[in-house]
Amino acid sequence: MTDLQERFSGALHNTSRAWRQALDKRLKYLGLSQASWMTIAVAAKARGPLSQSELAERLGVEGATMVAMVDRLVKAGLVIREPSATDRRVKRVVLTAAGSRLYGQVREEAAAFRKELLAKMDPKKLLAATELLESLQDLIDAMP
Repeated sequence: MTDLQERFSGALHNTSRAWRQALDKRLKYLGLSQASWMTIAVAAKARGPLSQSELAERLGVEGATMVAMVDRLVKAGLVIREPSATDRRVKRVVLTAAGSRLYGQVREEAAAFRKELLAKMDPKKLLAATELLESLQDLIDAMP
């Protein structure tokens, strides 16, 4: 690996972690862990209800971890488990009205955070970085 590739890899990893941590600090007043608000956000952005295993895959966590997370969110009244219409072994995770309201708050805070932070960036550099990351994602998605 060249020095530039290693520098890029480190910068990508560190910036991603720092971004999540900074947003997590901003969302602390909602009383949610990062894992909780990320689970709610993924469920809210999905085109339809996701199974626990689909949520786990999208969040990059193990199935058992997701089961425990969904248990906590159910207990908090933010999601419910609904049986799948096609497979009775599968439970779909659906936001409740309270979960949807909370997601609205998360979305507003995240948008304000992005606006504040990215307003300090040169628009041309931001576009170039965005296009680079999208191309990198396409390469990763195309991997066997």
